Amino acid sequence: MRRALMAALLAAAAAAQEAAPAQPGSREAAQAGVDRAIAFLVGAQNPDGSWGSQSCETTMEMSFSIETHYAWSVAAHGLATMALLGARETPARRAALDQAVRWLCNCRMTMRGSNWDNDAVWGWLYGSVAMVDIARDPRFATDSWRAPVAQRGREFVGWLAKNQEPLGGFGYYDDPPYTRRPKWGTSFSTASVLPALGLAQQLGWLEDGATRDRAAGYVRRCRLPNGAYEYDLTPVPRMNGGEHINDVKGSLGRIQACNWALRRSGDPGITDAVIEQGLEQFFANHRFLRIARMRPIPHEAYYYNAGYFYFFGHYYCGLVIELLPAERRERYREQLRPKILETQRPDGSFCDFLGSSYMVTASTAFAALGLQAGL
Repeated sequence: MRRALMAALLAAAAAAQEAAPAQPGSREAAQAGVDRAIAFLVGAQNPDGSWGSQSCETTMEMSFSIETHYAWSVAAHGLATMALLGARETPARRAALDQAVRWLCNCRMTMRGSNWDNDAVWGWLYGSVAMVDIARDPRFATDSWRAPVAQRGREFVGWLAKNQEPLGGFGYYDDPPYTRRPKWGTSFSTASVLPALGLAQQLGWLEDGATRDRAAGYVRRCRLPNGAYEYDLTPVPRMNGGEHINDVKGSLGRIQACNWALRRSGDPGITDAVIEQGLEQFFANHRFLRIARMRPIPHEAYYYNAGYFYFFGHYYCGLVIELLPAERRERYREQLRPKILETQRPDGSFCDFLGSSYMVTASTAFAALGLQAGL
């Protein structure tokens, strides 16, 4: 009788343990979140392999050209493709991935929308990063894929090189007098593509290695003594002693992206201690990103944080953690995972700004990629 009772209790405990939800900071919770996000992306994919719409979907975007909406959609598509590349393969996911790569190889190249608006750069940036990842994936090293992937990779990288501003950065606006080659860049957009430029050079897509070196120099010069990175490079950093976007609290996502990019590019100044300092700043001040998420006006939150900083910053936080020694990663992963997962919606998607289809696609991909980095 006693043995039977003990067996029943053990069985009940095991069943309860299996039924209990995974801890928010655990690998199991992260994997479950990734699976829900990937299921959303597969289910939301259009029949032609793309995602969402390529037209203006909110009044907030009406000042931008139609070309800009297309560029944002291409950038989001590149990110979604990267998320599928990193996901555990199933027949449905593989079919969606093949469709996504095919669309990215054949879509119309993004172009500048107006004299001041060069948001086309977002298509070139994440198009370049995605094509580099695709080219390095053995599934796309076959004869049928190799040539179209390389051709499209050269196109994305080529357009970036032609639009690198004189100081070495990549930016999405221009100031008068308007010129063919823009005159303004940002630290974070430049950082997002910096490691990919080095890999593109190895693949033979980028002939002039100075393009990458100039970009690395731009990001490096944006770094401030307190570990923050300027939004854009200025001769005298724009600090006013109060709330400012170049304060650490306004630079939380840029710190992660720029530290990751410089470290991946071989910068000896980005040591483990520098990376950990940036991570500690990220988690200590995370509330300034959380309060900005889904605010409808760009840069209206404290320290000029914008809603769309949220998943961008968490993605690069996930990447930079993986550059630390293995034994020092998990404690940061356990802090990052709940901050991503607490924002996941019932359908598996994520969003941090407005509700445009390109933003839902990009947010979901960023979130999935940030979680995948620690798996």
